[in-house]
Amino acid sequence: MNKNVFVGVDIGGTTVKLAFIDEIGTIQHKWEIKTAREEAGKYILRDVSESILTQAKEFGFKKSQLLAVGVGAPGYIDVENGVIIEAVNLGWKNYPIQKELEDRLQLPAVIDNDANVAAAGEKWKGAGNGADNLLAITLGTGVGGGVIAGGEIVHGEIGMAGEIGHITSVKSGGASCNCGKTGCLETVASATGIARLAMESVHTNPQGYLKRILDEHRNVSAKDVFDGANQGDELSLSIVRDSTEHLGFAMANLANALNPEIIVIGGGVSRAGTLLVNYIRQSFDKYAIPLIAKSTTIKIATLGNDAGVIGAAWLAKQKSAHEISI
Repeated sequence: MNKNVFVGVDIGGTTVKLAFIDEIGTIQHKWEIKTAREEAGKYILRDVSESILTQAKEFGFKKSQLLAVGVGAPGYIDVENGVIIEAVNLGWKNYPIQKELEDRLQLPAVIDNDANVAAAGEKWKGAGNGADNLLAITLGTGVGGGVIAGGEIVHGEIGMAGEIGHITSVKSGGASCNCGKTGCLETVASATGIARLAMESVHTNPQGYLKRILDEHRNVSAKDVFDGANQGDELSLSIVRDSTEHLGFAMANLANALNPEIIVIGGGVSRAGTLLVNYIRQSFDKYAIPLIAKSTTIKIATLGNDAGVIGAAWLAKQKSAHEISI
């Protein structure tokens, strides 16, 4: 293999996804390893480094062809110094991830929050189509977000820009959120939040498709809600309208402030596809400045599980280009 590559690393709570990605963003080789969370995650970077070197050798890459490594990780991150302030799922606290990787691999390394990295991936090779002004929203267990403005990831003063899931959506009487507040967007728009709304609704109004699901499975998921909505179930549709009203309102206010070209929606809930986008669009157009509503495209993310490694490689490419230009 005679191509130079960047190494993309996406650290999750269960697995670490890794890939060798060339300078135009094509994955040359990808693989996964188990996330070694024992002893407060002290072996994760050892395993990552050893795996990169082993796979490079097996796949025919010389060490000189590995240009830099980019990493996406969950938690609060001091991007400038490459330190994870806290990643609860991994056990890391004030962990100097950049320095340890650079010491182990003798390569330039860069680290960022996983939601920011996924946004970068969609910008480079996904639904973002190379847009320099992009908002990425991930609807999963929570609601994550990444903001790209002028071609750069926006980090803010302490690296916490893009915490879209914690925009207040329900000002009083809202559900508790893991962040310590109540009524956050993720309490009504994440997979968990939509399921909570569904359970409350079906207990108040026990009928139709969701009642049958509850009777069969003793639980109702976000997928069940969208399946019911696709079948025209009125209770399911009312939950979708409620959730997407909150989501479209938050997105419109973000767009009014940031004026993105594209808003990309990923995560498990995004599998609802056109139905989800159409309902979000109705709410978004209602609250966005008309010119911004007209100029903003809303798309479903296209990279799936590869968004993290591709975005991490994009970060590595940016760092590599910056160091060469100094």
